[in-house]
Amino acid sequence: REGENLVGAPAAMPWYQGPTVLDVLDAFDGEVPQVERPFRMPVQDVFKFTGNNDDRRIVAGTVTTGTVHVGDEILFLPSGKQTHVKSIEGFNRPPATSARAGEATGFTIAEQIYVTRGEIATRVGEPRPAVTSRIRANVFWLGRQALEPGHGYILKLGTARCTAHVEEIHRVIDASSLDADEVRQAVERHDVAEVTFKLDRAIAFDLHSYVAETSRFVIVDDYEIRGGGIIQEALPDHQEQARQKVLLRNAKWEPSTITGEQRASKYNQKAELLLITGAKDADRKNLGKRIETELFADGKVVYFLGIGSVLYGVDADIDHSVDNRKEHLRRTAEVANIMLDAGIILIVTAQDLTEDELALIGTSVDPDRIDVVWVGDRHKTDIPIDVHVPDDISPDEAVRLVTSRLQDRGVIFKPW
Repeated sequence: REGENLVGAPAAMPWYQGPTVLDVLDAFDGEVPQVERPFRMPVQDVFKFTGNNDDRRIVAGTVTTGTVHVGDEILFLPSGKQTHVKSIEGFNRPPATSARAGEATGFTIAEQIYVTRGEIATRVGEPRPAVTSRIRANVFWLGRQALEPGHGYILKLGTARCTAHVEEIHRVIDASSLDADEVRQAVERHDVAEVTFKLDRAIAFDLHSYVAETSRFVIVDDYEIRGGGIIQEALPDHQEQARQKVLLRNAKWEPSTITGEQRASKYNQKAELLLITGAKDADRKNLGKRIETELFADGKVVYFLGIGSVLYGVDADIDHSVDNRKEHLRRTAEVANIMLDAGIILIVTAQDLTEDELALIGTSVDPDRIDVVWVGDRHKTDIPIDVHVPDDISPDEAVRLVTSRLQDRGVIFKPW
């Protein structure tokens, strides 16, 4: 108030030996410029060209932080696929050799790897984003209906989109009084809360203290934004060990000289893993073989992989006990990944798949290439499914249900 201790030692405060206000202000660390941070570019889309012998595949997005140059080695997360930047692309502008924070851009890659919207492009050698399907976050809730366990919400972070369930509400803060409640089981409108979310698939993100832009998310329910949040901690999940193996696999992967688009054009189909599951008494195998026969008759490249072929082949070195079920599924998913890379529609049956087991398979195989079919009573499972085949329909109707799904997804199509 009196101007003491602003820029010089205070004569009226001989007992004070600390810094002046100006000294404190000068000691603050300035915010690191966006271009000097690690490279982050959420993938918005992948554009493919076919006219005039133009075979470019441009990975497009807006550079959030950092800089990328032609020749840089790029890592995409959460998939863990690696390649090199071949060229920097832009619409109606001179050729460039780099792109920096704030620029909407695109780049072509040296190897034809399968990259999808929602991944984050990073530079090899720089600190990586975290990857997991469990996060601890601070949330501000705006929805009229409370945020609570037992309900599925859409979580959107950057260009990634997944389903999120509240696993635990740690505490709720009343925004008007700032009182904290650690026993509340729901987050009401205008409350701030610390929450653990379980996601239906792993996503890549940064912690807010490191790169704020890739730590912020919104929550959508019934097509409306109901809240937002900031990720504070990446929590371990059941797929962590398998994910590390997949990251190493993708880093060492030898891409084929034939692209996925070339195979799709040749076969008139897209690669897909058709997972047929259900209770023990469900006739999964018969349905799988019928679908294989139908698709093969239509000229598709399709294969039914019986679980016995895996158990007594790839898995011959491990015991066939319940304790090893997850390892069996992981190895089956690795076989599926190879066959999908070859452009094949692969049909696999498994009894009573759980949500965690489906997530495990989705660690090795891109979840966007998986269709889940549940045969029999739907009340026996809560996993997300794409097709339900009830007990009271004929085998022919069951096949039509599944093939219609594949047609709607653009997995199988007719030549032009």
